[in-house]
Amino acid sequence: VQLQAFGGGLVQAGGSLRLSCAASGRTFSSYAMGWFRQAPGKEREFVAAINWSGGMTYYADSVKGRFTISRDNAKNTVFLQMNSLNAEDTAVYYCAATPRGWGPWSEYHYWGQGTEVTVSS
Repeated sequence: VQLQAFGGGLVQAGGSLRLSCAASGRTFSSYAMGWFRQAPGKEREFVAAINWSGGMTYYADSVKGRFTISRDNAKNTVFLQMNSLNAEDTAVYYCAATPRGWGPWSEYHYWGQGTEVTVSS
């Protein structure tokens, strides 16, 4: 599966952004999806995950209550709604797919190119 993330940009602190990740192929619904991010000078970190059906989600503590992951299998797309953004959310955001398991503990085999989010304070 090939992934393409988009929707990043510059936003003021307290604002919102919605990231999207479009997947190619007809087996999108068989993959669990995740969002990760990498801030300048830091290691990549897990943000959120969703299982194949969308019935289960998991969030990093740092984004819980502010971010929402969802998916539309009919449109081969996964979303990340980000609210109440702050400067610590500034990073390049990547979507990823795994054919086995789900959540932050899974091995993600496929990665998108990343979309940059900058939050100004």
